[in-house]
Amino acid sequence: MFALDPQSPTPLVQQIVDGFRELIRAGVLRPGAKAPSIRQFAHAHGVSVYTVVDAYDRLVALGYFVSRPHSGFFVRSRDVRTETAAEAGPQFHFDSMWYLRRVFENRNLRLKPGCGWLPHDWLFGDGVRRSLRALAAQEVDLGGYGEPKGYTPLRQLVRDLLAEQEIALTCDQVLLTHGSSQAMDLVARRLVRPGDAVLVDEPGYPNLLFSLRFLGARLIGVPRTPWGWDLATLEARIAEHAPKVLFTQPRLHSPTGSVANLAQLHRLLQLAERHGLRIVENDIYADLDPEPRPSLASLDQLQRVVHIGSFSKTVSPNLRVGFVAAHPEVLEDLAQLKMISGLTSSEFAERLTFGALTDGRWRKHLRGLRQRLAGAQQATAERLQRLGFELFAQPGAGMFLWARHPAIDNASTLAYQAAEHDILLGPGHLFGLDLAPSPWLRFNVAFCDDEALWGFLASATAGRGG
Repeated sequence: MFALDPQSPTPLVQQIVDGFRELIRAGVLRPGAKAPSIRQFAHAHGVSVYTVVDAYDRLVALGYFVSRPHSGFFVRSRDVRTETAAEAGPQFHFDSMWYLRRVFENRNLRLKPGCGWLPHDWLFGDGVRRSLRALAAQEVDLGGYGEPKGYTPLRQLVRDLLAEQEIALTCDQVLLTHGSSQAMDLVARRLVRPGDAVLVDEPGYPNLLFSLRFLGARLIGVPRTPWGWDLATLEARIAEHAPKVLFTQPRLHSPTGSVANLAQLHRLLQLAERHGLRIVENDIYADLDPEPRPSLASLDQLQRVVHIGSFSKTVSPNLRVGFVAAHPEVLEDLAQLKMISGLTSSEFAERLTFGALTDGRWRKHLRGLRQRLAGAQQATAERLQRLGFELFAQPGAGMFLWARHPAIDNASTLAYQAAEHDILLGPGHLFGLDLAPSPWLRFNVAFCDDEALWGFLASATAGRGG
């Protein structure tokens, strides 16, 4: 078929992609032909199955292969337009969807330091169970869809919780959503049109980046710093691209863990006012922050800022309950979009969440969770540094640390090796705008207490820098 060269500077994944493309272009593999199975190809060429998975997924994204469930991969029929689009267009489909699919498909990997959720025993399971028992004892109307904006008592509670953060709003300025992902998708569809320049954190949140690309946005990166944003670069890119909106995560940013300081928040709002910029503030980790920091929404009072939050990170990811708080005109449009795309959100999940949040032990749970994360932050940071890793920031709170090692040029290679050892890592290219190879890795400190992880990292970096 074709040979692979492990000594070549071209990554093995790219060699496989290029090899199949040439066979298809030359007519050796005709449309409808079945490709070797992933395991067959891996065994025949002496490479990891994860390397082949990576390459086959890229070939699907480029339009050369089509995947048929339970049957395998087949050569796809192509025309000139498909060929041109695949060669000229950005190759974001594989990488973004790899993150969305593989992270959840690989939940069965024993160690998950690259994931984006908390271990089940760190969540408020007892509160959810008590809420479920109380809800089961009530007469709940199962015959309707619920309120368009969501369960009213929970919206009132969100209003009160935001008031504690000095964000003044009414209950009608709160829209409950199916997690923060739906909230961001609704806001993106309300604010972004094809061809619009949109500012985003760099590195940023893969789900959001994929959603914006799908809408046809031109993504303009705002580099993160340990204390917030590179404001000089931000101002220059505003002047150059005239964007209308910035999507950002000031607090406990994923993947870097960085926190924007007060001076940065003020300066960002000044730039927004001067240039007519709307800001979408993703604040889903607010409950993990032990410090009573101001938010962009508290400083702006929802004039230019749309504020997004979630209870999935601290109550339960399975409940999928998030919210948007915004200026009334914006919020009414979002509520209409929510109804168009999926009618109402689940009142049952919202009632269940409301019961957990009004449980007398909820605040005690949050205090304990913050302390537990602080301890894990310190322990993980120390062990990474002892192995020679450089830390982007040391927030001392939240789930994430962003780190790189001088011996690692491409964290994706390390991630595939880790998967063969039953370890899920978070390679940096997944969080980048251009999806280029990156040396950075995102570590979820809540999953970094197993010696098998540290043994693997020590072996992978032994005698190589640091």
